[in-house]
Amino acid sequence: MIPVAADLPVVPVRPAHLGDAHALFALSRTFVASGELRPRPLGHYLASVGEFLLAEGITPGTPAGCVAVRDEGAGAAVLHNFCVAHGSQGKGIGSALFRAALARARRYSAARVFTATTGSAVLFVRHGFVPVAPEQAPAAWAAALDPARGSQVYALTL
Repeated sequence: MIPVAADLPVVPVRPAHLGDAHALFALSRTFVASGELRPRPLGHYLASVGEFLLAEGITPGTPAGCVAVRDEGAGAAVLHNFCVAHGSQGKGIGSALFRAALARARRYSAARVFTATTGSAVLFVRHGFVPVAPEQAPAAWAAALDPARGSQVYALTL
């Protein structure tokens, strides 16, 4: 469990394991349907499950939220596939995932963390992220962004 300040709810966050891949895929599908996430096949979640952190839901085996953290090298990390189940939003889960993701990025020795969003960036901004030009992000990751989606890139200096 990630330590939190006294005024924040305690939300269990743990590294995802292979058995979580189907649940991560299912959680993400809701956000794909709304256009907030890009569609990715189940194979993506199976192959990259080690990048994911998972916030436990009330029902065992059903995550309340997730985020993937990828070490991009050269002092950079990327957050992607950040989502909190609609019924779990507003309960501190997103903030708990952020704390865990940033702790993981620090273990990667990242000096900057990047993410992209097509929607409201309120949660990112609340946690210190600022808009940046895609050219400031890791080149391979930035090149994979779909320009048709209109993603805005954000960065946080650790």
